[in-house]
Amino acid sequence: METKIRQFRQKLGMTQQELADSVGVTRQTVNALENARYNPSLLLAYKITKILGKKYIEDVFIFESDD
Repeated sequence: METKIRQFRQKLGMTQQELADSVGVTRQTVNALENARYNPSLLLAYKITKILGKKYIEDVFIFESDD
């Protein structure tokens, strides 16, 4: 799943480690999310969205349909 995590995180001047600490995951998890190698749980997606100051999960995570 593609995301805009890196873009929004960098705009806030936040490191991967700072974001990871804020949402309770490892820096490696944030890196995997940013590089589309890991799909988060709904709870994690919600936490990241709020920490990045966005209102909707769709602002951060780009869902692609297989249809």
